[in-house]
Amino acid sequence: MKARKKSLRYVIHIVLVNKMQIGGLQKLSLIDYPGVPAAIVFTQGCNMRCPYCHNPQLVYPHLFETSISDEEVFNFFKKRQKLLKGVVITGGEPTLQKDLTEFIEEIKKLNLFVKLDTNGTNPKVLKDLIDKNLLDFIAMDIKSPEDKYNLFFKGDLDMIKQSLSIIQSSGIAHLFRTTYDKSILNEIDLSEIKRLVTTSTYTVQECRK
Repeated sequence: MKARKKSLRYVIHIVLVNKMQIGGLQKLSLIDYPGVPAAIVFTQGCNMRCPYCHNPQLVYPHLFETSISDEEVFNFFKKRQKLLKGVVITGGEPTLQKDLTEFIEEIKKLNLFVKLDTNGTNPKVLKDLIDKNLLDFIAMDIKSPEDKYNLFFKGDLDMIKQSLSIIQSSGIAHLFRTTYDKSILNEIDLSEIKRLVTTSTYTVQECRK
């Protein structure tokens, strides 16, 4: 009997660890998913440190609030199925979530479109989601030209390049975007970025401080 109880505790621990860490839920947006009335799920955790970040409570663990349960999120989706047409998953960085694939699979069962916002640091996750036909729209942030990326990210920049290529060749609707912080970037930087995405939709967002 003791061994059985120990095994049960282990299973419960695994389930909890693999749950999505959801830091916020915006119930309706008419602008975040072009042409689609959508809810927005904000995930906790990010592997970048952008100087102008507007969501530090989703980036720094010591600022995390109590995570919203998957059950609460899906109960809301089911109640609003007649109004909602899609879900935007943003962050933080959603591809850090271990349960992301399963989470999106459950969303698709509700016949909702899925838009993923990403910083492009996890190309394997992106490719897997694309291969499984789980994404309908992808928005990727390109922070800067390569020589300034260390201001945002200390990891392997080849991951960013791989994601860029995967998205551009995916056949899925997508958007590349750059936040234009004039204390970091200049017009030459923007021109360099645009050369990377000449065949894709690209936009520059003014930085709000």
